[in-house]
Amino acid sequence: MDRTVIAYVVYLIVSIALTIWVARTLSHHGRVFLADVLQGNEKLADAVNHLLVVGFYLVNLGFVALYLSGDDTIEDTRGVFEALSTKLGVVLLVLGAMHLANVYVLNRIRRRGAMEREQVPPVAPQGWTAPSAPAAGA
Repeated sequence: MDRTVIAYVVYLIVSIALTIWVARTLSHHGRVFLADVLQGNEKLADAVNHLLVVGFYLVNLGFVALYLSGDDTIEDTRGVFEALSTKLGVVLLVLGAMHLANVYVLNRIRRRGAMEREQVPPVAPQGWTAPSAPAAGA
């Protein structure tokens, strides 16, 4: 088996495992944010969470697949490690960026929901006042 093929196989295994781990972590902990944003609507929170996870998988696994090919043939064991470190480093950076983007978006949605809840008066109006008559000379 060619060293380049070995590097590809290791790259795919590690990249897919990392993508799955990050997606599950985001799904598990992001659900709490979604439930809060959606004011306790658990079914909707689960549905949105699932859609976000599917999108995360598609983007990251698509990137892993596109980044698989390399121009150089790996000649020795050192080359395997160098190629893997470069490819996995880039995948980790992309996963980290996607994670931060997800957390940022969830936090923005959560803040918007909190601000909307604060705009509702805490007590219902108890009566109405008549409009005042215009002042003389106005």
